Amino acid sequence: MAMPEATIHQENRNLPIERVQIGVRMEKRMIKVLKGLAEYLDITLGDLLEGITLHAFESESPFHEETRRRIAQLKDVYGMDYGVEASHRFVEPAATPPKDASR
Repeated sequence: MAMPEATIHQENRNLPIERVQIGVRMEKRMIKVLKGLAEYLDITLGDLLEGITLHAFESESPFHEETRRRIAQLKDVYGMDYGVEASHRFVEPAATPPKDASR
């Protein structure tokens, strides 16, 4: 059975959206890898994160084998020596109180 024409056209049309600025904190080496990957793919970091998120929501991998090889190279370059097993285990060092300058 052929796809209805309206469905075919919907898949090929632009989807108007509204983007908002967000403030998030992420692990430094991970950000370096993401920025490097966005540069390699010639897309913005925001577009990369949107694509990764949309694929994750559908339980699909967002990357082809060649891109996964590039990610491995970028992880090596930027010292990102952890993987998915580190999820939810990141801890930041406790802030050290400033030294008392009056002493």
